[in-house]
Amino acid sequence: MSKPTANWVKVGDKFYRKQQLYTAVFDTDLELENYTVVGAPYSGAVAIHRDESVIQSYRGAQAAKSTIDIYSCAGKLIRSINWDTGKGSIKALGWSEDEKLVVATEDGTVRVYADLGVDFEPFSLGHGSEDVGVQSCKFYGSGFVALLGNNQLVSVANYHEPRPKLLAIPPSEEVVSWGIIPPAYSLSRSVEVILAIGKTLYTVDATDADDRNFDAGPFRHISVSPRGEFLAFYTDDGKVWVVSGDMTEKLSEYNSGVKTVPKDMQWCGSNAVALAWEDEVHLIGPKSAATKFYYDSFLHLLPDMDGLRILTNDLCEYLQKVPDETVDVFRLGSDKPAAHLLEASTLLDQKSPKADDLIQLIRPSLAEAVDTCVKAAGHEYNIHWQKALLKAASFGKSVLDLYNSDDFVDMCETLRVLNAARFYEIGLPLSYDQFKRLTPEKLVERLTNRNEYLLALRISGYLHLPTDKIHVHWAQQKVRISTDDEESICRLIVKKLAGKAGVSFEEIARAAYDEGRVRLATELLNYEPRAGKQVPLLLDMKEDTIALDKAIESGDTDLIFHVLLHLRKKLPLASFFRVINSRPVATALVESSAWDQDRDLLKDLYYQDDRRLDGSNLLLSEALSQSSIGPSLDKLKLASKYLQDAKEHTFQRTQLDDTAKLLRHQDTFEKELSAPFIGLSVNETIFNLIREGHNKRAQKVSSEFKVPEKTYTWLRLRALVSARHWTELEGIASSTKKSPIGWEPFFNLVLEAGNTRVASVFIPKCTSLTPAERVEMWTKCGLLVKAGEEAFKAKDRALLQDVRDKSSGSAAVEIERLLGMLGSGRR
Repeated sequence: MSKPTANWVKVGDKFYRKQQLYTAVFDTDLELENYTVVGAPYSGAVAIHRDESVIQSYRGAQAAKSTIDIYSCAGKLIRSINWDTGKGSIKALGWSEDEKLVVATEDGTVRVYADLGVDFEPFSLGHGSEDVGVQSCKFYGSGFVALLGNNQLVSVANYHEPRPKLLAIPPSEEVVSWGIIPPAYSLSRSVEVILAIGKTLYTVDATDADDRNFDAGPFRHISVSPRGEFLAFYTDDGKVWVVSGDMTEKLSEYNSGVKTVPKDMQWCGSNAVALAWEDEVHLIGPKSAATKFYYDSFLHLLPDMDGLRILTNDLCEYLQKVPDETVDVFRLGSDKPAAHLLEASTLLDQKSPKADDLIQLIRPSLAEAVDTCVKAAGHEYNIHWQKALLKAASFGKSVLDLYNSDDFVDMCETLRVLNAARFYEIGLPLSYDQFKRLTPEKLVERLTNRNEYLLALRISGYLHLPTDKIHVHWAQQKVRISTDDEESICRLIVKKLAGKAGVSFEEIARAAYDEGRVRLATELLNYEPRAGKQVPLLLDMKEDTIALDKAIESGDTDLIFHVLLHLRKKLPLASFFRVINSRPVATALVESSAWDQDRDLLKDLYYQDDRRLDGSNLLLSEALSQSSIGPSLDKLKLASKYLQDAKEHTFQRTQLDDTAKLLRHQDTFEKELSAPFIGLSVNETIFNLIREGHNKRAQKVSSEFKVPEKTYTWLRLRALVSARHWTELEGIASSTKKSPIGWEPFFNLVLEAGNTRVASVFIPKCTSLTPAERVEMWTKCGLLVKAGEEAFKAKDRALLQDVRDKSSGSAAVEIERLLGMLGSGRR
């Protein structure tokens, strides 16, 4: 087994390595020089498209068809997207951070292909792009910038909600080259564009286009480091300038010595710049140190976060700076503890006693050596050296008394996952740093999009990740491509997914519906337990009544309202009522909402169902809410008319007629008496009339509305007391022999009003009371002599003595005399 250092090369004081990932990537008939080739971040898929600006020999109609082919890094065709040239000439291909393919055409139309599929979301750049055309685009993780034919720049910051925004207007001269600094790394936190125009550079953002006063141009290539901290420029005389991100400091200058302008210039991580000609690469490190690589065929550079993929027909290589941990372990002559630990592990396998000597030598730094070996194992692509480093780390930690093995265990799990993903049939050659940035969940998502379901499930099970999305994706693909009958497909999917947690049958059913398999979609929806997922798709499928029944079964009123609103907009009114009439819950919800929001709909509902009393009550409520008498009377008349043929509602109709009659009386009273009456009840109307002295009107209202005599007497008494009509009350006492309510209420209410004189007038008329009660009434009025005479008449000595005890002065003398007469038997 060759040493890891065999593919290392020193550039300045740093080591770089070319890791061969795959061989025989593309068919030799595929002329890569005639294609645009772009790679997705994190060692993702590679999209290639024939460069229409390159003149090619004619190879027949089939070969002339335009396609966008998506490959793995190992050259496995994942998907081919047919491109109709009538849809516009492709000007740019790019990838988002989550591996969405972005295609921009000359007329400003952009398509975003998700999940490596044929389905896409289109949008337009606008801002006149359809007229002046798109020249080129530069992409970053979540968006891109398009350069239009008139030098204007259009920025799209988000693929989920694309809102093309015009940046500041740069000069109109020809753009030689350009690059972008992503928002995450710019000082303004918005995308910044660097334009090479003439001999100088311009920086353009949303508000300004600034001339940076460079005079070394024209610059044929501009490249921005992955984190935006450095910029590289290729000058017309073959030099590479590396400057700081703010362009204030020139860091290095390299002379390529080549008169031909390179095809491409890209950063290799954040430490070196790579120049690419057709079959030659120059790698330029800090302080202008450089090395050269040569290839047998045309190559493309595919930059990534920590390195650079080099792609030819024959091979796919990864060029990157050798990680520090790997240098510590493998560098020739290294005296680092990790290097000694690896050597000790090798000697242990050879059963050499020198192994213990090396361990004792590095014992103070043994924990550090173990950590370094673990990290170095993560950066290795070769499985042999992964195992060797992990074995060394295991040996080292076994010697330590205390060591936390979590990192060691995590690395073992991570390497098993990475090795599986790097396998040539999968073609995802992730580095350790890329994997940590991508996350295991996103790796599983990428495998799922490639239809690598078995590996995705095994990795998810191994790392304890949810698997529902994998199962759903498999089922969606099944309904899209299977030629079996729909019952068989449904049966197979249900059998495979039975008991799988979190699986959404709604997503599978939607895929079936999108494929035109409506019956299959309906059957699959029956297995979706969440009504909130079922109902929207059923509505899209125009299965309205089923959607309403599912919503009602769920008991979710918001969901039922959603369906009802949809039906109300879609159906004629009569059809809408027919749908809800057989569903009491739906009818009740329509009633409750229409009462506050749509009274006309409620009237139509009551009329349709022949619910006369409910319709009449609705009109009554409207009558009571009117601000004037005319509309109120009209509503009452209409409410009464609703009930005219319903014998069972005679009483309700009579009450409505009486209410209208009362309103008319009250309207007359208000006009004639200038006092408020409308809105009062019959009793309140009578009360107010008597209090204002309109007794005849009160008697007329009482007679018309058949107010009982007792009720009228009570109303009259209270009104007279309220108005302090004492004379009239005395007149009642003198002219009326019998009261329907008795005379005690007269006494009590007048006394409460504070008039003891008038109250005493009613005491003699309270003949049904006992002498003791009448004595108490006289006492309350302060007439103690009268109270004594009442007790004397009853011949109640004890009662008379009680009155005497309460009296004083002449009243006491009189009561004492009555006591004496009662004692002698004389009156």
